[in-house]
Amino acid sequence: MKPVCLVIGAGAGIGGAVGKRFAREGYHAVLCRRSDVAGLEKLVSEITSTGGSATGFIMNAVGEDAIESRVSAVEADIGPIEVAIYNLGAQIGNRSLAETDKKAFEMGWRLGAFGLFRLAQSVAPGMVDRGRGTIIVTSATAAVRGNAGQHSHAAAMGGRRMLCQTLNAELSPKGIHIAHVVVDGAVDAPDTLGKMLGPERYRQLRETKGAADGLMLPEKIADTYWHLANQHRTVWTHEMDLRSWSDLPWWNH
Repeated sequence: MKPVCLVIGAGAGIGGAVGKRFAREGYHAVLCRRSDVAGLEKLVSEITSTGGSATGFIMNAVGEDAIESRVSAVEADIGPIEVAIYNLGAQIGNRSLAETDKKAFEMGWRLGAFGLFRLAQSVAPGMVDRGRGTIIVTSATAAVRGNAGQHSHAAAMGGRRMLCQTLNAELSPKGIHIAHVVVDGAVDAPDTLGKMLGPERYRQLRETKGAADGLMLPEKIADTYWHLANQHRTVWTHEMDLRSWSDLPWWNH
């Protein structure tokens, strides 16, 4: 039975690249995403066609018991979840305080913090019983810097960061590695940056900034996640920033 890497938020960017990376190393990648059956099937096919092992599920992570039931089914039917990746975004776009309605703000919290809480509460018991496990959390600049128009996103990501710290405080002594990764820059991903910019602007950005290594490459981020999952426990990284060489870090903006 292969160990499992569970990816919550397995799109065509970071999540999909992480699934591919772990499958290449012998894990069974369980890929969960909210929509786009064709995209999910393509991702699974790309993994299995090169000898990897993967299963895909369409899942609305904010749905009642969706995360909990999926974790339970994976542990029962596929294998032990050795690595869990929480890669759900919580960006609703720039909105003034007056334009940020309660429903949108709450959705940011549900995606940003509550979903991670539910995932951790679901996977931690099995990891603790086995005495090992890794939870890697994709985060954003908003976790460490609040900008105008980012009320929902900053609150959600700030909560995500603090939750990672409390999870680390409780679970690290039990052998569980919690890593909070601040993605401080634009990721070359068609289903996030591409959708936000539109096809033409995305193409232009890839041909200019991307050609000069100014966009963060999902497959290189996946290499970093693989490294995190394989760190010796005497040198665990609990928080890290990732950004392109040419970008200003968040504290200099």
